[in-house]
Amino acid sequence: MKHHVTVGVDGSPESMAAARWEAREAALRRVSLRLVHAVDWPISPAIPRLGDEAADRWADEALTDALVDVRPRHPDVEITTGSASSSARWACRRSQPPRPRWPSYGYRMKRRTRSPPGFGEIVVGVDIHEAADKVLAFAFEEASRRDCALRAVHGWKLPSAYEYVPFFDPDNERDIGRSVTQMLNETLLPWRSKFPSVRVTHNAFMGPAGQQLVQASAGADLVVVGRQLRRSPLGAHLGPVAHAVLHHAAAPVAVVAHD
Repeated sequence: MKHHVTVGVDGSPESMAAARWEAREAALRRVSLRLVHAVDWPISPAIPRLGDEAADRWADEALTDALVDVRPRHPDVEITTGSASSSARWACRRSQPPRPRWPSYGYRMKRRTRSPPGFGEIVVGVDIHEAADKVLAFAFEEASRRDCALRAVHGWKLPSAYEYVPFFDPDNERDIGRSVTQMLNETLLPWRSKFPSVRVTHNAFMGPAGQQLVQASAGADLVVVGRQLRRSPLGAHLGPVAHAVLHHAAAPVAVVAHD
């Protein structure tokens, strides 16, 4: 199956912003774009079910509005539309290729998100204590594709043992900070060599990583975070960092799944 980018639309400002963003992604990746609308009307005595004719009209309007908006912006991108009577998540999942070329990831858009004319900075959260190859690969590839700067952010905290030290030496905090910064730099070194054209800065802060990434998102074009793959009957699990960024970031967020 030919690779493509899929975006769900429902006529809202958020979905229009997502459609614009994903159209730009499709243009960057030189693949087609699929606009999908899923009819998932709640059924209850208090909320009568939407008739098929009205549902079809609603879907057509949402898809047409998105198509009319993004096609002039990216005339070279092949765009198809479709609707399904299922939840948006499953409709988008069914439209994905079975073996995607890219890591599994998801975007989250906000109402105030606007597709800028150029490409701004990409911010990536790096966990120096976990395998970060897929997250960094995605972030560096996106920065290279966009020809934009990449900022790597890592949040750290003092070891729990320091909570029981009656007199804490500030020099210890500075030493730990320097050590963490060095570890972050070493984590990035192979990727700097692989993508020499990408302009990279890195910062290690003492404090919650989610909070630092949310602050950094204010001037970013995209924030990249990772989440560990966990096989659970209850569905995907987001860690506290990804959860905080998804709910509070001021920029689009890409969540990259990794082992």
